[in-house]
Amino acid sequence: MNTTDTSTLQSDTKDAQKGNGTQTLLRGLALLECVAQGISDVKGIAAHLGTPRSTTHRMLNSLVAEGYLHHVPYGGYSLGFRLIYLGTKAQEQRPLGALARPFLEELAAMTGDTVHLGTQEGNRVFYLDKISGTKGLEMRSRIGNRMPLASTGVGKALMLGLPPEAWQALYDEAVAEKVAAGEPVLLSPWPQFREDMLSYRSQGWVMDLEENEIGIRCVGAPIHDVSGAVVAAVSVASAAPYITRERMLALGPTVRKVAQNISEKLGLGSNSHV
Repeated sequence: MNTTDTSTLQSDTKDAQKGNGTQTLLRGLALLECVAQGISDVKGIAAHLGTPRSTTHRMLNSLVAEGYLHHVPYGGYSLGFRLIYLGTKAQEQRPLGALARPFLEELAAMTGDTVHLGTQEGNRVFYLDKISGTKGLEMRSRIGNRMPLASTGVGKALMLGLPPEAWQALYDEAVAEKVAAGEPVLLSPWPQFREDMLSYRSQGWVMDLEENEIGIRCVGAPIHDVSGAVVAAVSVASAAPYITRERMLALGPTVRKVAQNISEKLGLGSNSHV
C-alpha cells in the first residue's frame, strides 16, 4: 500500500469515526427525549429508538453515570440533575427582555403605537419594557412601574394564566385602589368584567377599554414559557381616537401572534395551543 492509499484509508477511518460519534450523540439525545415524554423502561425506549436492548441499556447506564438520567430500581428512568442544571443555565442565558425586544420593536414599527412588556409580581403587573409610539402620546406606564393587574391590558393578559376563581380578588383590589386614590372606577361591573375575561380567555387576547386611564385603550396577549405557563404579556396601547374598537379587533390576532413568537423563543413548541 503506497502513501496515498494509507492517507486515504486514514481519512476514511476518521470520517467514519466522526459519523459514528454523531450518530451516537443523536441517539443519546433521542433517548433523553423519550424519557422526557414518559417512556421510562428499557423495552419501551429500545422500541421507540429502534435499537437493540443491549445497546439501549449501555446508553442508559452511561447517561445515568453522568447524571443526565436517574434510575429507580423497578421504577424506570427519569431525567437527572444534570439536565435540571442545564435547563436553569439555559433560562439564565436567555433573559425574557432581550429575547422579546426585537419582536416588540417590530410590533411598534408596524403599528406606530406604544408597546409594553410586563410580568406579574404578586397582584400587580411590573413593566419590563416600553417602546413609545410615534403619535407623541404620554401615558402612565413606565419601565419599572407596578399597576393593578385587573385594570391594565398587560395585567388582564397575565390574568388569563390564572384560574377564573382568582380573578375577583384581583378585580376588587383594583377597584379599592382607585377608590382610595380618589380616582373614578373605570372597570366594568364585576359580572360584566368576568364575562369579558372568559371571552378573552377563549380568543387568547384581551382589551383594555380605558379601564386604567381615561382616553387610553390597549390590546394585550399572554406569553408562555416552555411548560405552557403564562410568564409575561405584551400589549399595544394608544389614544382612543387612534385605536377604535374596530381596530382593536383587527389588532388582537396580531398581538397574539407576536406573543406566540416570543413564547416559541422561550421554548414553547410552535404547534402548541395554549
